[in-house]
Amino acid sequence: MNVLVINCGSSSLKFQLIQSDTEDVLAKGLCERIGIEGSRIVYTPAGKDKITIESPMPDHTNAIKLVLNCLTDETNGVVKSLSEIHAVGHRVVHGGEKFASSVVVNDEVMKAIEECSNLAPLHNPANLLGISVCKELMPGVPQVAVFDTAFHQTMPPKAYLYGLPYEAYTEDKIRRYGFHGTSHSYVSKRVAEMLGKKPEDLKTIVCHLGNGSSICAVNQGKCVDTTMGLTPLAGLLMGTRCGDIDPSILEFYAQKHNLDVYQVTDILNKKSGVLGISGVSSDFRDVEEAADAGNERCKYALDAFKYQVAKFIGGYAAAMNGVDVIVFTAGVGENSATTRQGVCDYLGYLGITIDAEANGKRGEEIEITTADSKVKVFVVPTNEELMIARDTVALTK
Repeated sequence: MNVLVINCGSSSLKFQLIQSDTEDVLAKGLCERIGIEGSRIVYTPAGKDKITIESPMPDHTNAIKLVLNCLTDETNGVVKSLSEIHAVGHRVVHGGEKFASSVVVNDEVMKAIEECSNLAPLHNPANLLGISVCKELMPGVPQVAVFDTAFHQTMPPKAYLYGLPYEAYTEDKIRRYGFHGTSHSYVSKRVAEMLGKKPEDLKTIVCHLGNGSSICAVNQGKCVDTTMGLTPLAGLLMGTRCGDIDPSILEFYAQKHNLDVYQVTDILNKKSGVLGISGVSSDFRDVEEAADAGNERCKYALDAFKYQVAKFIGGYAAAMNGVDVIVFTAGVGENSATTRQGVCDYLGYLGITIDAEANGKRGEEIEITTADSKVKVFVVPTNEELMIARDTVALTK
């Protein structure tokens, strides 16, 4: 069964075509600058070099048409016709409380996703657009929605309720939802496989660290807490997002600089975090390089990030009354040995001992603790696309 996985952003579209029996990636790519001058598609068929095509993409319909043309191209395509694409799995950022698992898309599901758009105004409308275009271009092909928030729907009220009037939850649906759920689900299951155990037998902390970062406590295979909240702004400080701050800062900052709430929120989302503290970049690689060259603000930014990760790990170990395995994933988690070491330097009380040689590896599945470490620490590259494909197959085959 061939599954097309679509991740639709406001001006970009990532895709993979996966053969579900072998879980091989037949092709993958990225459409960039949709609706903006200079749009292009970067397409890589399995076993061949990357191909870049400059092409106008005024909207997502044109982008998806270009994707389908690439996949069926006589020279570089990987299927002969669209009839060989048997289902499409879509990443949808916010499912609210309506969806605790992936679902086959119908009119009712489309309406429910639209109703959640006020909770994710930058993401859900684009996700919906991708579904609508695929339905139009591939009539009769099953479409599946896989939600970033679904994995976190097992959190108990003590973890997801905020200290607000209860009506804020019952009437306005203000609560902790969490994100990166597809990644946390995949990684927690994969590390259990690597340990030869069932997820139900483990207390796992997954650290999804990248430009957007979140940590998840997974007890017996289920999420019991996570750092992101109503929106992806909460939790850790990130590439450009502030993470958890005193809410009164918004009023203070707005009054002092004569800004409205939208302008302050824009600063918290796009000009804060590692970028805000360092003044150099939101890219951790640039910040690490500048810190190594003696930039004090970059050092402060990295130290604050590692400190916060360690604090959340400690909190989640307490919440689960212990931890068996900690996993690093995503761009920074998979590739930055100094970040992993810096975080684990705080965790000696858990009996963690890092193997420096193993920790020096980049972007591969590996245990980075010594044989006598009481808590195991792993690096597991995330694979959200594969998780989406698996859910799609399970619901449609």
